[in-house]
Amino acid sequence: MKKNTTNKIRLGIFVSFGIAILIVGLYFIGEKQQMFSDTFHISGIFKDVADLQVGSNVRFLGINVGTVENINIVSDSSVSVEILIDEDTQKYIKKDAIASIGSEGLMGNKILLINTGPGREKEMENNDIIKTTPPINIDEVLLSLKTTIDNTSSITKDLALISNRIQSGKGTIGMLLMDESLAQDFNTGLHNLSEGSAGLKNLMEDAQISFDKNFDSTLVNLRESSEGFKILMDKAKSSWLLWGF
Repeated sequence: MKKNTTNKIRLGIFVSFGIAILIVGLYFIGEKQQMFSDTFHISGIFKDVADLQVGSNVRFLGINVGTVENINIVSDSSVSVEILIDEDTQKYIKKDAIASIGSEGLMGNKILLINTGPGREKEMENNDIIKTTPPINIDEVLLSLKTTIDNTSSITKDLALISNRIQSGKGTIGMLLMDESLAQDFNTGLHNLSEGSAGLKNLMEDAQISFDKNFDSTLVNLRESSEGFKILMDKAKSSWLLWGF
């Protein structure tokens, strides 16, 4: 009898412990699904939900504020996503907010992100439709990244080949850079060009000086001729007056 009583007590404790675990589990599940808090509903139309699932988290300013309640195909080019959000967050989400689909990490589970707009509109109301933006296609990003890496690798190989040809003295650039005689001739040509430029500069300076001297002499002669002509005219005028003209 005593043994049966002990077994019943143990069974009762085990069952009570199991019920407690079940209740706690149901509470956390219900809390995640917003079952024990006041909520409001909004929806958004997407062309592609990018593997978003019912029950996925909804985040606003980096905080989980709700869950995805339902996903329905509206037409061949649009999908309706119904969102369940904690009512305490309603006053912060305005009618110009924008919903987008992101992921937890680079390759994590899909989540719905609500981004704030300018904030000039009124707050979202129950059953409102939120604006949306198309999700980023990770496959296209990875394909573009792979193409960029392949192009970079090809360019690196070409640069290595060109560098080896130059070091080997092949090609015009390689000959110019690696042939010492050509380099010396090039330096000599630069030196001669520098000397020629200096000589040309001196010649131009001499020509300028000569021109200035000749020009000054011409001006003097012209001035003297003008004065002589003036004297001649004065004499002629005096003669005309003398003769009564």
